[in-house]
Amino acid sequence: MRSFSLLLVWIFLIQCAGTKQMVSYDHEFSEYIKQYKTGFLANPRSPLGQDDLKHLDFFSANPDWKLRCDCETAKNPTPFEMPTYSGVTRTYILHTIARCPFNDKTMVLHLYKNIHQPINPLYKNNLFLPFKDPTNGEETYGGGRYINLLVTDIHEGKITIDFNKSYNPWCAYSDGFNCPIPPKENNIDIPIKSGEKNFKGQYKKSAG
Repeated sequence: MRSFSLLLVWIFLIQCAGTKQMVSYDHEFSEYIKQYKTGFLANPRSPLGQDDLKHLDFFSANPDWKLRCDCETAKNPTPFEMPTYSGVTRTYILHTIARCPFNDKTMVLHLYKNIHQPINPLYKNNLFLPFKDPTNGEETYGGGRYINLLVTDIHEGKITIDFNKSYNPWCAYSDGFNCPIPPKENNIDIPIKSGEKNFKGQYKKSAG
């Protein structure tokens, strides 16, 4: 009887810990969404205005998609031209290869760095993770999604990649933008049911 009581207590504690983690992450994700939407209003080149923000759609927050990944620094990488959907290219270099366990699989992801020195020094440590997955074209934007990271996010060979914070390129909302096409190395065969979904508003065409 005593063993059974201890088992019930143990189960209760596990459930409480899981609930606390979920509530904490819900708050984190909610704050992220607020900042994400504010970013559109703060940028003069933004394709979206205040009335458009209600049409943004996201999967429910899920901390299981916040993955702890092993990092390997790319050896002797060479700059390459990453094409965009508008036809121009952007010059990137492979910076890090991340191996992220999810369930019984491991995703291998390539993290890139723009080789051009940014005008704003705040962006000098930016890493870029563009990816595609089987949800594209149905639940999410057909051209793939992006995640922003920092070189300084890497600690002792580890980085946390949160797919809840994957977002659409601006090409999902309007034409007139140069949105990089995710390289085939980041074509993930696992449906990423996390992050931003298809835009529910009206796609915008540039004048003329």
